[in-house]
Amino acid sequence: MHANLFDRYHHTEGPLHRLEARVKVVLTVAFIVSNALLPDGAWTAFGLGWLLVLAANALSLLGLGFTLKRSLIALPFALAAISSIFSTPGNPLSSFPFLGMELIVTDAGLLRFASILVRSWLSVQAAILLVAVTTFPDLIHALEHLRAPKIITTVIAFLYRYLFVLSDEVIRLLRARQARSATLPPSVSPHFPRKWGERKRGVVWRAKVAGNMVGQLFLRSYERSDRIYNAMLARGYQGQIRTLHPHTLTRRDWTIGALTVLLILSLQLIGR
Repeated sequence: MHANLFDRYHHTEGPLHRLEARVKVVLTVAFIVSNALLPDGAWTAFGLGWLLVLAANALSLLGLGFTLKRSLIALPFALAAISSIFSTPGNPLSSFPFLGMELIVTDAGLLRFASILVRSWLSVQAAILLVAVTTFPDLIHALEHLRAPKIITTVIAFLYRYLFVLSDEVIRLLRARQARSATLPPSVSPHFPRKWGERKRGVVWRAKVAGNMVGQLFLRSYERSDRIYNAMLARGYQGQIRTLHPHTLTRRDWTIGALTVLLILSLQLIGR
């Protein structure tokens, strides 16, 4: 099983790894909600929030730039809010024609768009750090202890688990196709292509091959998921993922959680 395709957990012995999963989930959600509630242009609070993320990176022993490098990929998705530059009332800065209309850039619109980018960037960093220092079974247990709906946690757990099964089946199909794609040595004849795959094939032929592979993937995944489920029932599965972690809150967890919540609340006071 190629578990490293989707698993983003990093095995280290940092203080943040040893923190109880429920505390990490609550603090991450509180930090994201706090960013969303901050007013536009609260740059001091945003900067202190980033310092809080950097401190969490240091406690995780993953490096100060761990979440910074990985969060940049999410910034293009925040461009969906670019319409706020033109739709937010404010003092006009410039204008330009677009599809027969005149779009006016306002100062309030630029401020709101920049604030949305910063909020998204900080929130993504917090989420990345959460999954990097917490195993997925512990995350599911944390959601269950926090009284998340049982059906949601079960669906998430099975979806995550079968992503590995599906990716493994895809790798098997691709490996089987490569093993059956013979090549001709160049000494056979200069008139033959070096690889059979280099022959010109039409779009219909390629679509047929892709359709056959998708169909095979569906059948193999369905049959394998049925076997996995029967194996889980045979091993005593009762709708709950079990781990060796005791999942108990210590005094250290309560102290760190309370101090971090106070820091997050202070960001709200500074941002106002």
